[in-house]
Amino acid sequence: MNLSLEYLIREPKIKLDKNPLLLLLHGYGSNEADLFSFASELPEEYYVISARAPYDLQYGSYAWYAINFDANENKFSDHEQAKLSRDLIAQFIEELVTNYPIDKNAISLLGFSQGAILSYSIALSHPEKIQKVIALSGYISEPIFEENYKNNNFSNLQVFAAHGTVDQVIPVEWARKAKPFLANLGIESVYKEYPIGHGVSPQLFNDFKNWLIQQN
Repeated sequence: MNLSLEYLIREPKIKLDKNPLLLLLHGYGSNEADLFSFASELPEEYYVISARAPYDLQYGSYAWYAINFDANENKFSDHEQAKLSRDLIAQFIEELVTNYPIDKNAISLLGFSQGAILSYSIALSHPEKIQKVIALSGYISEPIFEENYKNNNFSNLQVFAAHGTVDQVIPVEWARKAKPFLANLGIESVYKEYPIGHGVSPQLFNDFKNWLIQQN
């Protein structure tokens, strides 16, 4: 199968007519093997698919979009590249549903850092495609949403967001804006903080796994 993105897959251990999908989206400078290390611990009825970002940074590192620095060392994201990746992932989801017995009404995104930023963007731009979002160490970046996203129906979308209080890569203040932003759109969300940096602790992993199981 020649799909839009390279990926790793864990088939569901419990086979149904159609199984739910958990799509993993890694962070900047990482690759599809990173989050896939969790795969064996995730609920058994899911297809767990970890996608590789399209932009090659060399040495096994990939990005969903460029992060550039200006002369004053301010970081800024390439929003146009981010939108291309948003649409590419949406297309990739369609391809997965076509090629695997996946329940198109039970698709969840699990994103870390840049992958979390994109997970918000895809889910809010295409809530008809996505049922649940687990956004770890990320934030909401409205400029990379579809223009008329506020007209979408978000009634089936649920979000679990988590952030480390000592994250040096993405400030926790940015992450804290997600819950009120989502509430404003009528989207139910859980937001949790952990005394960690830019990463995933065992406690955080257990919390999002339990949330995923409880939402089914």
